[in-house]
Amino acid sequence: MNNNQPKNVGLLVFVAALGYFVDIYDLIIFSIVRIESFQDIGVPEELMRSKGEFVLNMQMGGLLIGGVVWGIIGDKFGRLRVLFGSILLYSLANIYNGFVQDVTSYGVIRFVAGIGLAGELGAGITLVSESMDRRKRGYGTMIVAGVGVLGAILAYYVSEWFNWRTAYFVGGGMGLFLLLLRVGTFESSLFKQVSNHEVAKGSLGMLFSNRERFLRYVYCLCIGLPIWFVVGVLVTQAPEIGKALGAETVLSAGKGVMFTYLGISIGDFFAGLLAQWLKSRKKVVFICQMLIILSSLWYLNSTGITSEKFMWLAFFMGLGVGYWATFVTISAEQFGTNLRATVATTAPNFVRGALIPSTILYGYLVSLWGIIVAATVMILLLSAIAIFALTRLKESFDKDLNYIEE
Repeated sequence: MNNNQPKNVGLLVFVAALGYFVDIYDLIIFSIVRIESFQDIGVPEELMRSKGEFVLNMQMGGLLIGGVVWGIIGDKFGRLRVLFGSILLYSLANIYNGFVQDVTSYGVIRFVAGIGLAGELGAGITLVSESMDRRKRGYGTMIVAGVGVLGAILAYYVSEWFNWRTAYFVGGGMGLFLLLLRVGTFESSLFKQVSNHEVAKGSLGMLFSNRERFLRYVYCLCIGLPIWFVVGVLVTQAPEIGKALGAETVLSAGKGVMFTYLGISIGDFFAGLLAQWLKSRKKVVFICQMLIILSSLWYLNSTGITSEKFMWLAFFMGLGVGYWATFVTISAEQFGTNLRATVATTAPNFVRGALIPSTILYGYLVSLWGIIVAATVMILLLSAIAIFALTRLKESFDKDLNYIEE
């Protein structure tokens, strides 16, 4: 082995972690500055919710499309192409976002930013997983995600210190700066080996042409389902849930998101270390599912909940869903080198997109049973699906990734 390899791998992990940090910052900045930015560009109060859903759905659409595009590029042309291309696209989009004057332009730019944001995590996790010793790669992916989600906390404070346009400029500027740091990174040796083989690379059709492979992919997606329901509904709808629980003060969704992401960051580190200790990623995901269920039920049964208690519960729920990096790592490890980037990049974005049908079902249940019962049923249902899917996947810890899908 090259004596410089450990140093180079360390640089790779560092740069991938900073990339995901910027990615998370840019991913949630709209949710944080929505009200201020809409007021500034003249959106009427009564249209705040509907226009906000339009812009957020545009960003989500970009994420779904980008997940497919960058995944295919990563397997066909290399992981580094994705890391350079995605960050350049979303950085420029966020800088331009600081100049928008109307909702239509806002939505279009968030769509473009979403396409760029879709490539960062999957490509980073794939590159780190393929470049590190298989017994230690869990540490690398743990650092990438643990450091990365702290970008949400920076986004909250930047929005508090500066106006919304500056918040977008900061995100874009960080991305362009990071682009310069990536000049010293290197391509995956496993990808280089596969690039010389006459084998299908980045083919979505391969995921659907074989029943066993298709189910493997679906199971990978299912283990991540509870994550975004906790963040996107249980925490984001804290004002409405708090009201249903009889809270004396309005619960702050913004602070809830900050504390949840703090929990996710610590949870990602904890999940990575625990996986190395147990030598099992499946056991860690199961433990996280139990923590999600316990903390969510505690939250949804906290009659008269206070703001302080909500912050702590948001943090505990964040710890539970802090298996995000482990989920993406499992997805990457389940597939051969010629499909690995496609799976690792589409999986997190499809899971984010799965929040749409989840919220539709949740809305229907709210109309039947009210917000508390509906939220309880949904979190139990999604965790049950995740646990079942987990039992159908093979343990991937310490798995040799030097193989291809035929």
